[in-house]
Amino acid sequence: MTHASTLRRLLAGPDILVAPGAYDGLSAALVERAGFGAAYLSGASLAYTRFGRPDLGLVSMTEVADTIAAMRDRVALPLIVDADNGYGNALNVARTVRHFERMGASAIQLEDQQLPKRCGHLPGKRLVGKAEMVAKVRAAVDARANPDTVLLIRTDAIAVEGLEAALERAHAYLEAGADALFIEAPESVAQMERIVREFGARVPLLANMVEGGATPVQSAAQLQELGFSLAIFPGALVRAYTFMAEEFLARLARDGSTAGYRARMLDLAGLNALLGTPELLERSAAYENA
Repeated sequence: MTHASTLRRLLAGPDILVAPGAYDGLSAALVERAGFGAAYLSGASLAYTRFGRPDLGLVSMTEVADTIAAMRDRVALPLIVDADNGYGNALNVARTVRHFERMGASAIQLEDQQLPKRCGHLPGKRLVGKAEMVAKVRAAVDARANPDTVLLIRTDAIAVEGLEAALERAHAYLEAGADALFIEAPESVAQMERIVREFGARVPLLANMVEGGATPVQSAAQLQELGFSLAIFPGALVRAYTFMAEEFLARLARDGSTAGYRARMLDLAGLNALLGTPELLERSAAYENA
């Protein structure tokens, strides 16, 4: 079973799939080690960690593709990849889908924002026309090489045009070939319930949990009860890491030593065990002695 077919099976199952956000090989390995069924390659988290900048469309297609390849080389679990708006028109979308599949994406998420896009929970978003986005969805369907690759289509219309317009767009994207829907930034549980009533019996639905964002944060169990199939926590790991890093650096600046933080750190042996250093050294020695 391929990683893409595994993802389809998980999305069709009775239990909600929780996919933490990841942004490099190490974070993907941590997600896999923790036992999650999938990881979500967050464009926002990639901007945060690689450039120290916000999610304002600064990350390019090739930078995301390189990150997919690094993560796929490290982990076997399904990777749900944030492809922003496909980095251009329908032809760009087709190229993006083909390239991301080759790099190892199990699902490719495309949204209906204009360039430059921005975080779905920031104000000031602008949308392409519904017809243009429908054409981009069709281009993605036509470009897909593996029929198991999940096309996850997102609309940001709630904040721009209102819930009814977002539902109308989602219907059009589903008819164009979307395998799963991501209706971004509902502003209440009532709106989330309306989304599920509209689409829950027809297609897997994604819920995006952003601490401090527009959507009420719910637990995975609550989201499953509402009727969602997939829950992502795209920036949570970065926010936890940043909080810890600020605390650690303040302690190091104050004490001039890491001794007071040792109980909350991996030592060299612990990190090497996580990285697979003993296994790689053993493999290297086997080649050298062959």
